[in-house]
Amino acid sequence: MFFEPALSADADVYSEVLLSLKKELVDDQNSLSDWILSPGGETSPEKVTACSWSGVSCNENSTSILGLDLSRKGLGGELSGKQFSVFKEVTSLNLSYNSFSGQLPVGIFNLSGLRTLDISRNNFSGHFPSGVSGLRDLVVFDAFSNSFSGPVPVELSELEHLKVLNLAGSYFSGPIPSDFGLFKSLEFIHLAGNSLSGKIPPELGKLQTVTHMEIGYNSYEGSIPWQLGNMSSIEYLDIADANLSGMIPSELSNLTKLQSLFLFKNMLTGLIPGEFSRMISLTDLDLSVNLISGPIPESFSELKNLRLLSLMYNEMNGTVPQGIADLPSLETLLIWNNYFTGSLPSGLGKNMKLKYIDVSTNSLVGAVPPNICSGGVLVKLILFSNKFAGSLPPSLMNCSSLVRLRLEDNSLSGEISLTFSLLPDITYIDLSRNNFTGGVPADIYQASKLQYFNVSYNSRLGGFIPEGIWSLPFLQNFSASSCNISGNIPSFNSCKLVSVIELNGNSLFQSLPKTVSRCQALDRIDLSNNHLTGLLPKELASLTALRVLDLSHNNFTGPIPAKLGDLSSLQYLNMSYNDFTGSIPSEKVFKSMDGSAFVGNARLCGEPLRHCPGSVAILGSKGTSKLMLVLLLSLGIVVFIAALAFGLVYFRKGNKGRWKMVAFGGLPRFTANDILKSFSSAESIESTTSLPALVCKAVLPTGITVLVKNIEWDAKRMKAMMEYITRMGNTRHVNLIRLLGFCYNKQMAYLLYDYLPNGNLAEKMRIKRDWSAKYKIVMGVARGLCFLHHDCYPAMPHGDLKSSNVVFDENMEPRLTEFGLAYLVRMNKGSAGGTLSNLEADNNAIREQLQMDVYNFGEIVLEILTNGRSANMVGSIRSKPRDVLVREIFVENEVGTDRSLQEEIKSVLEVALLCIQSRVSDRPSIGEALKLLSGLKPPRK
Repeated sequence: MFFEPALSADADVYSEVLLSLKKELVDDQNSLSDWILSPGGETSPEKVTACSWSGVSCNENSTSILGLDLSRKGLGGELSGKQFSVFKEVTSLNLSYNSFSGQLPVGIFNLSGLRTLDISRNNFSGHFPSGVSGLRDLVVFDAFSNSFSGPVPVELSELEHLKVLNLAGSYFSGPIPSDFGLFKSLEFIHLAGNSLSGKIPPELGKLQTVTHMEIGYNSYEGSIPWQLGNMSSIEYLDIADANLSGMIPSELSNLTKLQSLFLFKNMLTGLIPGEFSRMISLTDLDLSVNLISGPIPESFSELKNLRLLSLMYNEMNGTVPQGIADLPSLETLLIWNNYFTGSLPSGLGKNMKLKYIDVSTNSLVGAVPPNICSGGVLVKLILFSNKFAGSLPPSLMNCSSLVRLRLEDNSLSGEISLTFSLLPDITYIDLSRNNFTGGVPADIYQASKLQYFNVSYNSRLGGFIPEGIWSLPFLQNFSASSCNISGNIPSFNSCKLVSVIELNGNSLFQSLPKTVSRCQALDRIDLSNNHLTGLLPKELASLTALRVLDLSHNNFTGPIPAKLGDLSSLQYLNMSYNDFTGSIPSEKVFKSMDGSAFVGNARLCGEPLRHCPGSVAILGSKGTSKLMLVLLLSLGIVVFIAALAFGLVYFRKGNKGRWKMVAFGGLPRFTANDILKSFSSAESIESTTSLPALVCKAVLPTGITVLVKNIEWDAKRMKAMMEYITRMGNTRHVNLIRLLGFCYNKQMAYLLYDYLPNGNLAEKMRIKRDWSAKYKIVMGVARGLCFLHHDCYPAMPHGDLKSSNVVFDENMEPRLTEFGLAYLVRMNKGSAGGTLSNLEADNNAIREQLQMDVYNFGEIVLEILTNGRSANMVGSIRSKPRDVLVREIFVENEVGTDRSLQEEIKSVLEVALLCIQSRVSDRPSIGEALKLLSGLKPPRK
């Protein structure tokens, strides 16, 4: 249907048509306010009035419209397209960065003179209409970031003059058409971030004019076609995160003009072709997160233009070639989480401008290269979990560009020879688990940007805690456990951001300074196993954010301050093995701890320890009678339960061996048979986990309802698995489901959890919630995961984090369930450690899962932000323009014009997008993510 304007003698057809188009548009910002015909104004019948309107461009005489640019005008609505047939001479139409929706109007294809068509960053939907082949002169077509469905329009391949084709992030599905190999003039093709499938057509190798091709972030089948090695003009090739398998074809080495090759996050196997050294123009090579094996080719020393080499997260081995140190342009070297051995090239850093190095989690030995920072621009040096030895290299002493230094879990020795006055930008230092000596450098107070410092488990470090340590304005974490440090704890003159203090296992003496109350951000204090004395300062009660307080194995004296009962956030308290006296205060916080928190204090009494002398008499005769009644009733219940258990020897057919019971805090003392008998009327329920486990709901003899999961095990792995289950049971946090206990025999175990009947997040994802409720869920999940990653040692990966494993308690507080089960399954298969003491042997797998937990957390946050719409669509979301994504999320959350709310949601989105970064090294830890999220709202009272 064509537009037929009603013309008056003094009006021109183009202006009338554009006014008709304006009536179809939603223009909340009044961007087209100048699109008007002035009544009674003088007009020339030869000239087009609209030539003076915004977004309209004409020829020199203003007699014909050549271009229409409506981009970034905040327009919306559905376009009929009936007006476009009039504009035969228009060569450029730009509708980008708006909110147009509905079907793309087929009338656009009547603009037969178009050379540029940009409809990107809108919300056009439905199948792409036929007819685009009629735009014979089209050179640029950009449909990036829309909401199309169905196949990629194959008729685009008929456009002989097309040079730029961008269909990325627009939800197209199905295979890439093989006819796309027929383009004659194409230079740029971008199909990434859709839902494309099938095999990559080898016909793409015929694209002799293409210089830039991005087709990753889809889910293909099969391998990389070797024919892509025929794309003689290609300079940029990205097929990352595309589900590809097989070997990397050596024919890609024919691409001598190639500058950037990104094949990360696939399932590629085999060796890296040594012929890659022929790609002499190569500047960026990223093959990370695959299954590639073998060594780094020695021939890589010929890639003199190489700036980025990322091979992390593969199965590579061998030594790092000496020639890597001869690459003058190399800035980023990422080879962590492989099986490399030998030493790093001794000349690494000497004749290059290295910025980022991460070789962690390998089996590298020898010294850290002495000139590692000679280039003067090193920002991150990450070498942890190797076998490096010797002292710190001299070039680190004054490496003024350094921001992050991680050398933990090696065999480094000597003094910590860092001159902090020459490290103005350092924020993160982890030197733990080495053999350093000479104490913490006294000038550490000059590291004005330092946030994290950890020297724990350097057993011969010695020295004292530097006086100025708490004055560092940005310090958040100070850890120096088991370092043989002596002396006193310096006064806390200024410590407003410090959240973690770990000084356990040292020889500290004197008292805990009362000025600790100035550290209002404190979340965790561990001073256990020292020689601290004196009264416990009641000022601790002012630390409202405190969750963990461990003062065990010291020489504290006097009563426990009752004011500590005001610490409502406290979740772990250990005052055992001191010399506290008097009665344990009766506040709820103290009652929630079990007896192990107070044992070893000979003069301490009260619940949960022994009764204080005279406590029964205080009740009087009526109190005594009530107490006797309670005791008799309790005895009756015990006798009743014993009678029920008397005839129960084995539970269910097939169970072998005697059943035993292990209970954690929160579960009354039952025998295994008491528990098993309750299963006879258990109700099976649907499992939310992908792990093999029977799940049912059972009611115990006291009426407590529990969730039961069964885990089968091999008898020879039973001990190790029991130790890990005990770790799970002792892991308590308000945002983690409680494991109450387990009963077991030589073949299996039943794990007993709190039963929370309020459902899980996946079930409730589409329930309408205000932003504060969503934020509460995000923070709850983050806190629970952060506890597993940062407050458990060794760190405990969740292993199966997803929205269905976030459940709600009676207060609708989110709790993570299923944590640790994935590791148990791996243990039973023999792919995880032997005993709890050997968990460090599984460092690679644990670290990988910790990083996957962060990625999955990002996915959950995106699901919450989009009300479930983003499930399984991370690739498309990651490639979607930020402003389009933000706008869509604002609509989903009905934000309106509340600026502060908009900024808060945008900040949460930024954290989610960081967590789902393809490069694992670009993701934050969950602790870092939580800090970012925590800064959005005032701390809870």
